[in-house]
Parts: sequence; C-alpha cells; structure tokens
Amino acid sequence: MAGKYRWAALGDINAYFGLMLDNVAGLLLIVSLLSHNFNFPVEFVLQSMIPGTALGVLIGDLAFFVIAFRLAKKTGSDSVTAMPLGLDTPSTFGMVFFVLGPAYQSALNSGLAVGTEPSAEQIRTAAEAAWQIGICSIFVSGLIKIICSFGSGWVRRMVPRAGLLGSLAAIALVLISFLPLLEILRFPVVGLVGLAVILTALVGRVPLPFKLPGAVGGLLVAGTIYALMNALGMLGEPSPPLFNPSDALFPTHWTQALSLSWLGAMGETARYLPVVIPFAIATVVGGIDCTESAAAVGDEYRTNTVIGVEALATLLASLCGAVIQTTPYIGHPAYKAMGGRAAYTLATALTMGLLGLSGLFGYFYEFIPKATVYPILVFVGLEIAAQSFLATPRRHYPAVALACIPALATLAVFFVNQLFGDAALLSHGINPGTLHNSELKANLSTTYLLSNGFIVTSIVWASALAMAIDRRLMAAAAFYLLAAVCTLFGLMHSPLPNSPILFPWQFAGLPTEIVLPNEHLATVLAWAQGYAIVALLLAAWAGYLTASQQTQSAIEYE
Repeated sequence: MAGKYRWAALGDINAYFGLMLDNVAGLLLIVSLLSHNFNFPVEFVLQSMIPGTALGVLIGDLAFFVIAFRLAKKTGSDSVTAMPLGLDTPSTFGMVFFVLGPAYQSALNSGLAVGTEPSAEQIRTAAEAAWQIGICSIFVSGLIKIICSFGSGWVRRMVPRAGLLGSLAAIALVLISFLPLLEILRFPVVGLVGLAVILTALVGRVPLPFKLPGAVGGLLVAGTIYALMNALGMLGEPSPPLFNPSDALFPTHWTQALSLSWLGAMGETARYLPVVIPFAIATVVGGIDCTESAAAVGDEYRTNTVIGVEALATLLASLCGAVIQTTPYIGHPAYKAMGGRAAYTLATALTMGLLGLSGLFGYFYEFIPKATVYPILVFVGLEIAAQSFLATPRRHYPAVALACIPALATLAVFFVNQLFGDAALLSHGINPGTLHNSELKANLSTTYLLSNGFIVTSIVWASALAMAIDRRLMAAAAFYLLAAVCTLFGLMHSPLPNSPILFPWQFAGLPTEIVLPNEHLATVLAWAQGYAIVALLLAAWAGYLTASQQTQSAIEYE
C-alpha cells in the first residue's frame, strides 16, 4: 500500500549531509576555479550562474523524490530509496577549464590592447559572453540527453565502456583529485587531517562516533582545527575578501536567461562542443549505471525515466542560466545502506534552491575554508576513477589507463600557461616561442597538441585499444579513422589555442576565419596521416586474422 511507504527515516539525516555537501562543494568549486584561475568576477558568478545551476539540483531531486513514491506504490515496498542527483563533478572541471574560462579570456582579449588593463565594463561584457556560451552548452547537453533517453542502449553499443569511463577516470584523477589537493595542502595541518578523516570514513567505511556521516565528520574536525589555528594567528594574515557577500543576496540577474537572448551565442558555442558532447553522453552512461546499481539493491527504476529526469533538469536549468549539468549519483546503494528513503533528496533540493535563489551561498563561499571542504572532491575523484575500472571488463583495464595519458598533458599545459602568463615573464617578452632550448620547445609543442581536445583523444584511444584487445580490429581501425577526421577539423590535437573547429583547406566561398592557417597545416596533416595509416594497417591485420581463423581474443573474457 502506498500509505505504508516510510519516506522519511533517521538514515535520511546521514544521506542528506552526504548529498548536500557534495553539491555545495560543487558550487564552491565553480566560483573558486573561475575566480582563481581566470580572474572571473565573483559577484557575476554568484548573481548569474549559481542560481540557475542550483535550480537544476532542485528540479532533479524533487523529481526523484516524487518518483520514489511512485515506485513504492508500484512495488508495495516501504523502504524505497530515492535516486540521488547533483552537479556533475567531471563536467564542472571541464566547463570551467575548457569552456567558461577560455570563453571569458577570449572575449576579454578581443577588444583589449596589449599591456592594458580591462575596464570594469569590459570585464562585465566578457563575463556576459562567457555566461551565454555556458548556457548554450548546458542547453545542448540537455537536448543530447533527451535524445539518448529514448535509446540509451545505442551509446553502450557504439562506444566501449573503456572509452567513455576511461576519459572520466582521467579527469577524476588529474583534475578532480589533484587540483583541489593543492588548495587542501596550502594549510597542511587542516587539509591532511580533514582528508584523512574523509578517506578513512568514506573509502575505508570506518564508522565515526555518534554515527556522524564521513563528510560531516571531516568538515567538523578540519573546521575546528582551522578555527583554532586562525584564532592563534598560526595561519598568517588572511587574504583580503574578494567581494561583499551581502552584494549577492537575492540575485535577479540570472532571470535575464529566461529571455533566451543567449541563443544568439549558439554559433560561438560550436567550437566548445567537442568538450560538451562527450560529457553529456558520459552522464547518460552514468545514469544507466546508477539505474543498474539501484536495481541491485532492490529499487528497480526505469532507465529511460532516470535519464529523462536528468535531461529535463539539465534543460530547465539552462533556461534559468545554469552552466553545469546535473546527473544521477552512483551512490544510491550507499544511501540505501545508510537507511535513507526519499526525505534526503527533498531536503537537498530545498537546501540547494534556498542557497542559490536567496544568495546565501555567497556567505558559504566567503567564510567556509576551502581546505575543509575540498577533501570531499578528492574522495569523489577517487570514487569516479575506481568506478571507471570496476564497471569495465578487466581485460580492458590497459585501455582505461591509456585514456588517462592525454589528461596528464592537460595538467602540464595548465601550469605552463600559468608560468608564461605571469607578469614577470610577460614584462620581459618571454613565451614558449622565445625559448632557446629547441628540444624543450618541441616537447612543449607536442604537449600542447596532445592536450588540445584531450577528452575526445582519451575516448578514441581507449576505445580503439579495447577493440584491439577483443580482436575487433576493423572496429579499432574505424576509431583510428575517426581520429584522423577529428584531427583534420581540430576536434583533436589542434595547434591553436582553445581548439577551434576549422576546415583544413580553403574552399570557394568559405570564410577564411574558419579555415586552418597554412603555417599549421603540415602539423595537422602529419597527425591525421599517422592515424589513417594505423587504420589501414589494422584493417589489413584484421583480414589476416580472418583468413588464418585467429579472430578469438587471446585474453580471457570476464
């Protein structure tokens, strides 16, 4: 009977803090990464981007709250656990570093003379341009998810898990886990203690006193140490505040997204689709996994319903100015083990909606030390990486590992760009092109090529290797041929900043601004030819295996 469904239980308290803090950490991440790495104005992020992004969580978790009641009524179960939903952490890093940040810098530099400081109006205009591109990106993500919700199985059939999940493992280890670690270890005593508590409690599953959730325990312990050390003057002089949190209260600027004026930026958004599309498809695969994991513990949600909810939440959030997509979280079995039912998703939805729409999140950002919250992100990164391997056949583990290599190039480029962008080097005209060490210049050039479009590169490389492991060499050849095409048009290994999509050759009537400059054509052709030759080699190899009846993989299937 539906009336017997116990939709709220004591376990919802632990589940709520776990899900809520995950999402709050995601919002903190958006503001911190944009402001610290791109000097993006904090007030603009809080007033324009955060409300719509938080609304996406509100919509999605409310929907799953209602769906839990429907499942309880259908099955007669009194212990149904609602599907958790939140901000997608991998695409948070992807959107910040490869869409929002570059779009902001591109808009800022377009009308700025060399050596001059931008005016407040120029900063605001550039932020608006980046925001509109971000909204378009999330809108496209929502559309892709809606399409996939009607035929989610084809994604699995087309791309091996090692391809999609390998690219997520790369982002999880290199970006989600490593970059927050730098902020955590800025205050080693606080950060190491908080990280140890969270990893021991959440990864080791060691219970805390009073049945405290691991995330809450880590926050309390690290926060207490931080407060004591700060009171004793052991943390040095505090940094001056970047903004006044009261200025972000009751934001209204986000409502301008409802006018749909951002649709005018759709053309400019096209260059960022090689980043946006893989993340959207990856969350579809994640939604399928979440549905299966929920079914394994007794809650049998329909796959197309779960993907449809995340698609609708993402799409509606974009209409409200969101810049990060939502996704179901893989932690449903863990929340069920805590004793969570449906109340925890309702509480998370209301909390996120309140923080985003009231502007109170600005106080969270200003006064909660990042070193106490970011250990949660390290845990999330480790969990995503671990799940990427666990959800992949063992024979494909090398392919997952291979997918991580292009992300290492991205990490190297991240610090190289910071180094050469420093005022001390800029003032002396020092850049990669002025270096005397020719070997270093060549290595940097190759690293940039490997970094640009690294998500597509990771997917293609891992997919091709997975197919080769299974002795499906024609399929592997097809992926290498795809790599050649992607390289020609700048989806992979672009020699230009921000990896614009360009035609490799000039055709009659084709605008020159969308054609690859001639000085870079030889480099692009060399990479594309390499991939094409590999494709031909594998196709011939496949013919040999067929003729000699050696098509069965030598690696045991698991």
